[in-house]
Parts: sequence; C-alpha cells; structure tokens
Amino acid sequence: MNTKNPTASDYMTRSPHAIGFDQTLVQAHKLMREHHIRHLPVLRGGKLVGMLSERDLAFVEALRDVDPQKLRVEEAMTPLPFTVAPDAPLAGVAREMAEHRYGAAVVMREGHVMGVFTTTDALRALADALDGKG
Repeated sequence: MNTKNPTASDYMTRSPHAIGFDQTLVQAHKLMREHHIRHLPVLRGGKLVGMLSERDLAFVEALRDVDPQKLRVEEAMTPLPFTVAPDAPLAGVAREMAEHRYGAAVVMREGHVMGVFTTTDALRALADALDGKG
C-alpha cells in the first residue's frame, strides 16, 4: 500500500458479491444479509449496469403494492453507478463521494468489476491516516 498517496484499490473490498439485473429483491436481500454487505454491483451479461444498495431496497419496498418476490433488481437499482480505476487517488474518490452523497464506488479495470469502495472503507482509511498508518 502506498502510505503517502493511497488509492481506491488499497482500501476497496476485493472481488465483491454482485447480483444479476433479473434477480428478485428477495434474492438481493438474502445475499446482503448472508454476506453482511450494503451494496451490490448489478451485472447483465458480466457487464456493470447498476448498483443496488440497502437504501434502494428500503425505498422501493416502502411503495404501495410492491411485491419483493416479483420485483426485479433492475427496477430498484441505481443505473450508471459511480466508478473509479483501481489507481484512483483515494482523496479524489472520497471528495467525489462526499460531494454527490454516493455510498459506494465500483472499482473497475478494463470493464471488469475489481472491487467496491464504500463509506465504511473510507472510514477505515481515515482511521489509518489519523493513526499515522496511512
């Protein structure tokens, strides 16, 4: 890890769990619960098409007449998620996330999901910086 100029890949969650765009919200909840995660990259044919968060699920499921057994991930996801390269400077990634209130960034290399950098990862980086480790 580059302690002077940390990057997204230094703190990201590697090989994150992802979900297919055509899966149900029930399946998304189950995956999030089993793995204690709050963000899922959404894939279609192996390509990133969105991001699904716990917040997205709560919002959609609060609507009247929504059946989580029938509603698909693509109907609740945020399309065009914030993406960054693995070598993106962490300071810039954190600033962009704060400015736009993004809960996560998908770390991509050559069209493939490498990881997810979340606000929890950002807090870990902050703690390391304050402790003199970062």
